[in-house]
Amino acid sequence: MEDDGRYRDGRSDFVRGAKDIAKVAKKQVGKKMGRGADKVADEYTKRSYKRFEEEDDDDDYSGMPASNDDGYHRNDSRANDDEGHSDSTEGHDEDDEIYEGEYQGIPRAESGKAGGVDGVDGVEAAQAQFRDLSAYEAERRKDQEELAEQYETILQECGHGKFQWTLYFALGLALMADGVEIFVVGFVLPSAEKDMCLSEPNKGMLGLIVYLGMMVGAFVWGGLADRIGRRQTLLISLSINSVFAFFSSFMQGYVSFLFCRLASGVGIGGSIPIVFSYYSEFLAQEKRGEHLSWLCMFWMIGGIYASAMAWAIIPHYGWSFQMGSAYQFHSWRVFVLVCAFPAVAAISALTIMPESPRFYLENGKHDEAWMILKQVHDTNMKAKGYPERVFSVTTIKTVKQMDDLVTLGEGAAWHQKWRIKLTSLFHQVWSNFLTVFSPEYRRTTYMMMAVWFSMSFSYYGLTVWFPDMIKYLQKQDYASRTKFFAKEKIEHVTFNFTLENQVHRQGEYFNDKFMNLKMRSMVFEDSLFEECYFEDITSSNTFFKNCTFIATLFYNTDLFKYRLVNSKLINSTFLHNKEGCLLSDVSDENNAYMVYFVSFLGTLAVLPGNIVSALLMDKIGRLRMLAGSSVISCISCFFLSFGNSESAMIALLCLFGGISIASWNALDVLTVELYPSDKRCTAFGFLNALCKLAAILGISIFTSFVGITKAVPIIFASGALAAGSFLALKLPETRGQVLQ
Repeated sequence: MEDDGRYRDGRSDFVRGAKDIAKVAKKQVGKKMGRGADKVADEYTKRSYKRFEEEDDDDDYSGMPASNDDGYHRNDSRANDDEGHSDSTEGHDEDDEIYEGEYQGIPRAESGKAGGVDGVDGVEAAQAQFRDLSAYEAERRKDQEELAEQYETILQECGHGKFQWTLYFALGLALMADGVEIFVVGFVLPSAEKDMCLSEPNKGMLGLIVYLGMMVGAFVWGGLADRIGRRQTLLISLSINSVFAFFSSFMQGYVSFLFCRLASGVGIGGSIPIVFSYYSEFLAQEKRGEHLSWLCMFWMIGGIYASAMAWAIIPHYGWSFQMGSAYQFHSWRVFVLVCAFPAVAAISALTIMPESPRFYLENGKHDEAWMILKQVHDTNMKAKGYPERVFSVTTIKTVKQMDDLVTLGEGAAWHQKWRIKLTSLFHQVWSNFLTVFSPEYRRTTYMMMAVWFSMSFSYYGLTVWFPDMIKYLQKQDYASRTKFFAKEKIEHVTFNFTLENQVHRQGEYFNDKFMNLKMRSMVFEDSLFEECYFEDITSSNTFFKNCTFIATLFYNTDLFKYRLVNSKLINSTFLHNKEGCLLSDVSDENNAYMVYFVSFLGTLAVLPGNIVSALLMDKIGRLRMLAGSSVISCISCFFLSFGNSESAMIALLCLFGGISIASWNALDVLTVELYPSDKRCTAFGFLNALCKLAAILGISIFTSFVGITKAVPIIFASGALAAGSFLALKLPETRGQVLQ
């Protein structure tokens, strides 16, 4: 009995010593590898200790004197938790023993069921496990390859049906919100410039600020989507977009409105990178190209929605209210508010949709992924009339985890915890971004950067250049109809009708009244106004040059002194001037309808290209679709030289948009399939950010040549498209491949 007592005491001391060794090993490894490794170690520690409790102890314990029955018996009472039990037997190597708390390393997904791993002791096993990180990364890559093959098989079993179509419409609303955002500022500028007194530079900045915000948003949200999840990131980005879009409709000042549109652009910037990546991870290989192309239809629908709402709302100036002279809410602000609806609808739809199961599997969350895939399977089978079919998958491959978010102890302040979390998250996102330029992906990334840049530079440059050219042609036609009057002498006449598009030179006006009228594009040169009366005048692009005013009264007019260029005022008075801005031009209702109608036609023209690309994407391949569409778009650029009329420019705009959309669809599908799941949103976001940078450059360069020459835009656009189509053929074809 004394021997048994000494044996129990010795064995307890041995187990406690093993615990201490394991704790030291666990701390050392935790400092090197982070909390992710520790979590796995804890899990397998518990399994190892449970093994001590459950296995039979009737075997000999090496190193201890044998009792009469050459063994020892387990104490029936298990109340003492400090007691451990050895599982050594004859022929069992002592190195195979596993002690409570001993660090076992990160196992393979299936090794958890095997009961543990071998090790010399806690410290040595931990050091050996992570000595060669390159070998560990190779194991991780192998896991990803096995997961890709198994995941494709699972998607085949789940089928394509009700679940994918429900997700299609939910994500389509998010893509629609992106399409709306592109058009909002362009439609409200003619009205906003009057309310906010915008100069030409301010108007240009307001037009480009949306692209700048989308560029930042694409990069930030794309990187976060690979770390915290596709659905969660998309909900955050859409919420930011909708909130600031809502606030922007109430902002009265230029700076505050500019900031809100910038923040709104940052929010919507995550839409395209996340939407395509998210949806692709629910699509089997034979459906992926076609249905991602169908998803692009919603960008077109967003443009049509924006054009239709602008057409229906902005010209109705009665849809407004005013609170004194400081606060005005005109119809164009109602339009801005309505344009936030697609983002709000997308948020509502996404709240009932699950996270991507592929994201969960890449991050080691097996059970969550299995439940979602079962939901996909059951939803589709029930909708197809086979509710009895059972989801046969029981185990799915998960990928070894390299790191996890760092958390502090309970005693740490909340701001310290958040600071550590955000810092860790930033380093993880940045590290993931740098891997896009690792030797394995470097060539692909540089090639994709060139294709994205060339496509965006030419497409956005031309699509903004077309409307500006139409406006220029309209101005030329308007100027050709200007009426000229010289040396006229008018006395005691009352003008109470609109004066438009006239030039009066060396005229004399005596005791005339100009009352309750609008002056549009009126110019008076070297004229004399004596004892005249101007009341309730609204003017645009109207100037008095080298004129003389004698005993003239201006009451409730916007004929400010800066409209009187080199003019003399003798005994003349200005009373109750209107508050407003000096506008270089103003569009009447017919011109406004024309702008919306042209945008509507240009957006609708991409419908045939969308249909063709969706039907042929999986038949002819991504590269042929991308290169072929780019070449045809390049050829169509040379027809721009024949665009000498408004109708011709509209037709060329529709032609270019209908052809080039197939290139964009192919490029979106190709980007999704070229990068693995843990880098997909990061790479897509970076390339989309580069796209917006190219758009800013293209718009700035192309519009600077409006009214000067057509040759430069034609050369730039055709050259960029030709280079893009050539480089596209150097990329690897992804048709028929599983999603990496």
